[in-house]
Amino acid sequence: MSSHGPLLPGEPGESAAPADFAVDLDSHEMLRRTHVLAALGPDWDPVVALRGEEEAYELLYSGLSPEQQRLYEELVSAGVLPRRGDGHAAA
Repeated sequence: MSSHGPLLPGEPGESAAPADFAVDLDSHEMLRRTHVLAALGPDWDPVVALRGEEEAYELLYSGLSPEQQRLYEELVSAGVLPRRGDGHAAA
């Protein structure tokens, strides 16, 4: 292109100044949370849900075979898994 015309993107001599670009996602996040809570319904109890998850993890890591227990201990020692329970099923 002529040196008298405008520069097109990618042409030599173009100065690439960064554009100021900002997006406020706060309103979108609030709308997303509103939809999530509406989908969960009025009877959802986060304390009960968390307690149920903890019980499920206790069962998941209970009754392990010796090899599974060894691997579990290795993963706990490496910080990959948190320590949960004592390796026996809850009564």
